[in-house]
Amino acid sequence: MSARRPVRRVAAGIVAAVLACGLLAGCSSSGGSSGSGGEQGFVAGDGSIVVVPPEQRVAAPDLVGTTLDGDTFRLSDHRGQVVVLNVWASWCAPCRAEAPTLAALSTQYADSGVQFVGLDTRDSDVSARAFDAKYGIDYPSVIDRDGQLQLLFSDSLPPQAIPSTLVVDADGKVAARVLGRASESTLRGVIDPLLAESSSSAPPPSPSASKSAS
Repeated sequence: MSARRPVRRVAAGIVAAVLACGLLAGCSSSGGSSGSGGEQGFVAGDGSIVVVPPEQRVAAPDLVGTTLDGDTFRLSDHRGQVVVLNVWASWCAPCRAEAPTLAALSTQYADSGVQFVGLDTRDSDVSARAFDAKYGIDYPSVIDRDGQLQLLFSDSLPPQAIPSTLVVDADGKVAARVLGRASESTLRGVIDPLLAESSSSAPPPSPSASKSAS
């Protein structure tokens, strides 16, 4: 009996390590690939896209965090807007590749009711700020060094990769997810229908408002 105890302890340790790696989007994943340099073992997404029909969407968590600028970001403050939430890290090659696209789209959609926000994970603040400056990213990034904010989406569409992009509709529900580098066409293909949804569901102007406008 005593000879089996070490084996059980080793097995339990392995299981715990695997679970921890999975929760933090590290170690391994089917279809994923390992990183290089100082961040070995991150999961790279395969570009898969999930779009949830309106009737099947669930409410996004009330994500609250501190941005790289020291401000407080609260997801619920942006109800009525489409929110594009991008999980990234400065050491991640696919993140560097998609950064110019995100920066450009955030500017192009700024007056259309779309809020971009980053979720900077497993990173240092200095490296993250340098990344934003290099790629001209003006939208806020929330610090999520240990991945705990990502776990808030476990009941909807968890990120599961670096980078990942979640899109929340104007009603505050998780509408789509992209695992891996998101292209401009992919993001437009998700954002534009959500903007159309929000505009079609907006109440018509009141008769008094119409008269005053004329």
